[in-house]
Amino acid sequence: MQGIGIGISDFKVLRLRNNYFIDKSMYIKDIIDNQSGVVLITRPRRFGKTLNMSMLKYYFNIKEKNNKELFNGLKIMEQDKKYTSKLGFYPVIYLTLKDAGLMNYEYMIMQMKTIMMEMFYEHRYILESDKIADGEKNIFKRILNAEATDIDLINSLKILSKMLYVYYDKPVILLIDEYDVPIQAAYVEGYYEDAIKFLKTFYGTTFKDNPYLEKAILTGVSRIAKESLFSGMNNFDVYTIMDNEFADDFGITEDEMKKIIKDFNIQDEEKEIKKWYDGYKIGNVEGIYNPWSILNYLKNKELKPYWVNTSSNDLIKMTLEKSTTLKEQMERLLKDEAIEATIDLETIIVGIENKEENIWGLMLQTGYLKVEETVSLEERRYKVKLPNNEIKDLIRGIIREWFSNKVLGNDLRSILQDLVSLNLKEFEKKFRVLVEEMFSYMDVGKNTAENFYHAFVLGMLVGLKDTYYVNSNRESGFGRYDIMLEPKDKNGNSFIMEFKVMENMEEKTIEDTIENAKKQIEEKGYEENLKERGFTNITKMVYAFNGKEVKMSVF
Repeated sequence: MQGIGIGISDFKVLRLRNNYFIDKSMYIKDIIDNQSGVVLITRPRRFGKTLNMSMLKYYFNIKEKNNKELFNGLKIMEQDKKYTSKLGFYPVIYLTLKDAGLMNYEYMIMQMKTIMMEMFYEHRYILESDKIADGEKNIFKRILNAEATDIDLINSLKILSKMLYVYYDKPVILLIDEYDVPIQAAYVEGYYEDAIKFLKTFYGTTFKDNPYLEKAILTGVSRIAKESLFSGMNNFDVYTIMDNEFADDFGITEDEMKKIIKDFNIQDEEKEIKKWYDGYKIGNVEGIYNPWSILNYLKNKELKPYWVNTSSNDLIKMTLEKSTTLKEQMERLLKDEAIEATIDLETIIVGIENKEENIWGLMLQTGYLKVEETVSLEERRYKVKLPNNEIKDLIRGIIREWFSNKVLGNDLRSILQDLVSLNLKEFEKKFRVLVEEMFSYMDVGKNTAENFYHAFVLGMLVGLKDTYYVNSNRESGFGRYDIMLEPKDKNGNSFIMEFKVMENMEEKTIEDTIENAKKQIEEKGYEENLKERGFTNITKMVYAFNGKEVKMSVF
């Protein structure tokens, strides 16, 4: 069995190591057939964009003309000469901006200069050519020596494409991966205006009226509005997850997944794998799986979130945190319902959190939603759902983090003060509001409610760590309490907390649940440990809940 190359996005390395490879080489044919001068393809992160761009580099690059063995056995080599003759035919510029999203504008520019320096180093051989003008060589050397001016940086791709065109007497293929990383980072970090001015000029100089390019291909997560970045450019086409062109070139299709299941003999897990990682739709191709998650599953044989732990979610997090209009829709999505939404795929970054159609558009492009049905193409109305369990887990995590940082953080001090000072009626009132709000978002089921509630309260009580020891699930008396709060000052108030969900058939009301929990505390002697060590001010608390109904009792 071939090994799984987790995190390897270099096509040549993957093939030379004989790692498991899903044949996406017909993407090369689709690129050749496409008539646009500049092609932008947007797909969610970790959907194979970088590997596909690397594959294009090794296929087209005239410097790699001996790379035929890398493509032996792949579908592209079964095509006619229109396609196979392009192997090693063009000079290629390959640029990735995945590391260009930094904390401020100055660092972004410094990083861009470093990226260009490394890229120019790959082509340093052209400095030996008599075909290249001395003035252009001087610009090349400034960039190579990390002495580039801002103007050099703006003109760098056009200058390099011209020099390669002159050197090889052939037009250039330009590949730009993760084009939108610096744009999204700039908005999150607060320097969007400066960044967009630079990048608009940078891309405009590179693409507009550049006679040295055969074709430019860009990939990214989002479709930044043309007016923001690519205004005035002709022969520029964008292909999002709503378009049929390139639909099966990214992600794992149903047929490809069937082969994987057979190759790795995982038929018994097929249904669960589908629930976790399937559910995407690109153009008219349904049932697309997340490749990053599938490869990690094949390596670890464990169904859990993989993509959500590696993707850059900062803009999505910020958008959901700032939006004041999405609460009800997010609740329904987490219940696996489809909602109807207006979607604008031309992402206007500034103020995105205030425009619902832009939020849905960003979530769709970044892989957090899938289109179930087109309601009105003219009005851009669609029915959308969360695609799979992995995304549900991520959305819950974002909401939990938002809730903890934004909502709970604002009121935590007063809530905890009410608790330790035994102002328990006020504590219960505030606590119920927080819990009901959280349950509303999380849609916690009976099987998980008790654990969730327990973890939620533990998270709250961390705020008492300077004055209390917070113990959980430890033995005391004849059983194990849920939470014990032990004051560092022996004269302080101590607490025993028990959590119960109403599930016993004999418990007809939530009050019955409370009474049963009280009996458990008394019969198991949970307070004995505290008494033996000299604590006298002991408050016993029961938290009982039935669905989203919450009641607290103190005795």
